[in-house]
Amino acid sequence: MDVLNVLIQEKPVVIFSKSSCCMSHSVETLIRGFGANPTVYDLDRIPNGQQIERALMQLGFRQSVPAVFIGQQLVGNERNVMSLHLQNQLVPLLIQAGAIWI
Repeated sequence: MDVLNVLIQEKPVVIFSKSSCCMSHSVETLIRGFGANPTVYDLDRIPNGQQIERALMQLGFRQSVPAVFIGQQLVGNERNVMSLHLQNQLVPLLIQAGAIWI
């Protein structure tokens, strides 16, 4: 859990991904489309990737990627992000987190 806190600390948007995951790429593209600049960690390319995956599972996250944090809070996977977007709640969340300005 501490490993996650260190990685998401003081970052408005963090996406835990894998380089081969097309859904992670889609979520990143969507968020960037609003002008945010998410920090992306490809778990298959960083030394402690497996440790981070275990920490995500301890949070109750069933699938490992994409795991999206906005404002240091776990938003969820691509379905959760898309649901927020369709309900017009994603942009206000990004604004509240300081990821974008209007």
